[in-house]
Amino acid sequence: MGALFEPFLYIIGLIVSLYFKIVIIEIILHWLIHFKILDTSNKYSQKTMELLEKATHPVYDKIREKIPAVVVSGFDFSPFVLLLILLFVNRLIFVLSQFLLS
Repeated sequence: MGALFEPFLYIIGLIVSLYFKIVIIEIILHWLIHFKILDTSNKYSQKTMELLEKATHPVYDKIREKIPAVVVSGFDFSPFVLLLILLFVNRLIFVLSQFLLS
């Protein structure tokens, strides 16, 4: 029975890992823009940031609704909360797949 669920857990794990990497890339690009290493007038960087923001900001907004104190003195902690959640979900999927296969 567990062998039937293992491919689904694997695909979910891949999606969670991919989204984790998307969040990390978006955080790094925001830092590069903030420290003026990356120029926002470049059309490729604008399109990349728009795409990443469309993928991440709806989730950030949900986190801000649930935990209103994640913005402290202009610093937004919602990406880091999301990373912790994604790490937890990824580990949970790994444990479930190990449990189902044993």
